[in-house]
Amino acid sequence: MEQIELAKKAIAGDETALLQLLKQEESTHYRIAFSYLKNEHDSLEAIQEFTFRCFRKIHTVKQAQFLNTWLIRVLLNVCNDIQKKKSRYEFRKDVEELTFQVDSNKLELSEAISKLSPEQQQLIYLKYYCDLKNKEIAKEIHISEGTVKSRLHTALKKLRLLFNEGGQS
Repeated sequence: MEQIELAKKAIAGDETALLQLLKQEESTHYRIAFSYLKNEHDSLEAIQEFTFRCFRKIHTVKQAQFLNTWLIRVLLNVCNDIQKKKSRYEFRKDVEELTFQVDSNKLELSEAISKLSPEQQQLIYLKYYCDLKNKEIAKEIHISEGTVKSRLHTALKKLRLLFNEGGQS
């Protein structure tokens, strides 16, 4: 109940309440941004822009219980904007530089997910990284729940194929 009260205060314009909500979910938001953008610099930039947009547009949230979903949506939009911006101004590198050691399974999964379409990536992140239910995803991206299920099924099928190809190589 405390979370909902904080959300109501934040929507009403209490910046301290919004800051407290963002601070509580800071690590989750960073992990989402990092898994989407795949590097620390872009992830930190995304979090900064995300925070700015949240403060600017918090008043547009209609119901306090959906604030977390709204925050995730804003973060994903920021990540999409950064990816679009990068693709316009940077050349793709054949080899990514890794600044830390990553478990090979996570790296393979990350690579496989990056080969999906942006819409499929978004569904995977919302479902498995943000732990949203199909109904919540449908509401968030304005499609029917059945469409969410079928698109997730297609995305997972494509991921399985990508892993099978990787295993046979």
